[in-house]
Amino acid sequence: MERTANKIKDLATARRQVAEWKQQGKRVVFTNGCFDLLHLGHVDYLEKARNLGDVLVVGLNTDDSVSRFKGPQRPIQDQESRARVMAALEPVDMVVLFNEDTPLELISALVPGILVKGSDYLAENIVGADVVKKAGGEVKTIEFVPGYSTTRIVDRIKKT
Repeated sequence: MERTANKIKDLATARRQVAEWKQQGKRVVFTNGCFDLLHLGHVDYLEKARNLGDVLVVGLNTDDSVSRFKGPQRPIQDQESRARVMAALEPVDMVVLFNEDTPLELISALVPGILVKGSDYLAENIVGADVVKKAGGEVKTIEFVPGYSTTRIVDRIKKT
């Protein structure tokens, strides 16, 4: 319990840790999402993201942020549960909750070396891409495992 909880950081602590990793010459990868019902697609995506650099930071939408984005029925799991599950994953080095509609403030504070989103996004339309590129970083997209999505899982459960 303590090990995973230690991976969950507030913004100020995350900023200091990312700065330290950068000073050590580590390539910091950042991605974000709701990660409401963890599934194979998420695990595959996070492993691929982590393989792009030395450490992986996951920006996790708060409950309020998820509800604004996905609707009043979501999230299914509360932010503390989602953060702990995310922190327990081996590829994830840090989890930072954000309450805004986009992770722009978080990305601007951390300025990762690599910003990653799923292939359903065009690289030039990814929130924070301009911040990362201006600092000399890269923006990448990762292919999803076909057939896996939280919305699809929720819809399937509702039908049973």
